[in-house]
Amino acid sequence: MGYIEFFKTTITTVFKITVIYITCILKTIKLLPIYFKKKFTKKEFDSKETVGIFHPYCNAGGGGERVLWTVVKALQKEHPDVHIAIYTGDLEVAPEEMINRVKRIFNIKINPVEFIYLHKRNYVEAEMYPQFTLLAQSIGSYLLGLEALEALQPDIFIDTMGYAFTYPLFKYIGCCRVGSYTHYPTISTDMLRHVYRRVISHNNRRIIASNPFFSIAKIIYYRLFAILYGFMGRRADVVMVNSSWTEDHINAIWKCPLKTFRVYPPCDIERLVELPLLADDQKGDVVRIVSVAQFRPEKNHPLMLRIMYELRSIVKEEVWERVRLILVGSCRHDEDKRRVKDMEDLSKHLAVDENVEFKLNIPYDELVDELQLGTIGLHTMWNEHFGISVVEGMAAGLIMVAHNSGGPRADIIETQPSSQTGFLATDAEEYAAIIANIIEMDQDTKDIIRNAARASVNRFSCEQFENEFTRIIKPLVKTK
Repeated sequence: MGYIEFFKTTITTVFKITVIYITCILKTIKLLPIYFKKKFTKKEFDSKETVGIFHPYCNAGGGGERVLWTVVKALQKEHPDVHIAIYTGDLEVAPEEMINRVKRIFNIKINPVEFIYLHKRNYVEAEMYPQFTLLAQSIGSYLLGLEALEALQPDIFIDTMGYAFTYPLFKYIGCCRVGSYTHYPTISTDMLRHVYRRVISHNNRRIIASNPFFSIAKIIYYRLFAILYGFMGRRADVVMVNSSWTEDHINAIWKCPLKTFRVYPPCDIERLVELPLLADDQKGDVVRIVSVAQFRPEKNHPLMLRIMYELRSIVKEEVWERVRLILVGSCRHDEDKRRVKDMEDLSKHLAVDENVEFKLNIPYDELVDELQLGTIGLHTMWNEHFGISVVEGMAAGLIMVAHNSGGPRADIIETQPSSQTGFLATDAEEYAAIIANIIEMDQDTKDIIRNAARASVNRFSCEQFENEFTRIIKPLVKTK
């Protein structure tokens, strides 16, 4: 992107933000009667409590959605008299279809719930804002929250996607008790550090990282946004986070540690830990390296291909011929499909295409087969907030190699030799060296790591999540 185009998109984005901001003010004034109605109208004793769960992408089928549906299941089990409504932007999916999909994808059976359909979800999508994306999306989430509050005024508001700018709206205008489950902070101290060091990344483009003036401006913007983000987040009555890494960053920015609780997300480990552990000679003459990740920029699939390139240079040719990288992931839209095409082109450019397979949107049973037949699990996202796919790979018997940052380092993988459950790496060369070492390991050593990994994942079970969630959320629910 050149400077002229950069300034054009900046002006366009600022104009969009201004229009959305003014719209938010006008609609907030319009919704003020909701405050007076709820504040001064006495609630009937025998009326049901209503829980509104804010999850605009509830049909996405990822780890965040597993959290959502496990939350619904836990609430229905612990508080059967509570009415649950879900705010969603999935306009094309009927309620019955949504619930059937939950059963099919996550194996979670829930009772019928109300769906509140939101038409302004595009206001929270990053593609709409080339510049000032964090601020614009956050203001957009407030506008989406206004639509949600106008459609239904709940007694309890639970956000399960991390849209902190909706909390003051539901707390002060909607007079709700507010709960939050945050998967990933909108801004973190690591992001600030990247801008300070002028590191090029998917959220710090080259045109900014290479220009000291733009870098200083972005640091100021990030710091001001962090202050605003912290103010919004502190409006929640109960805050839950999904990992130690997220907890550290939320505490640093929101500054409310006494009402912040770490609740690991529910991982579907029950079926995986029951899979028989296959020895190498039972998997055919192939060393399968399995990655499970959506084709999003932050998952860093190009690094996986560079790892394969490095691996080829350090293993014998007869070993290389047996190695396969299996990239399993979901494609949400055309942009994801373009990324897959880019990865296919890159694999050809690096001359590793014959050793790489792409498996897109495969059924769960096929995914389980891939995990069982695999030898090594690969995860390359920097500062992954938790790492559900890392846990599920360990449960299935893969020897996981994950990025040395975020949730995998803080919560999941133990690298001490006496209790090792996997490996951590940073760059392509380090990853490749570790993978080559695993390939050369004898079966007994591999099994020691695999069994230790399996024994460590019980703390991430769905049952554990349900117990912790219902315990923490209990003060918000007023039972008759």
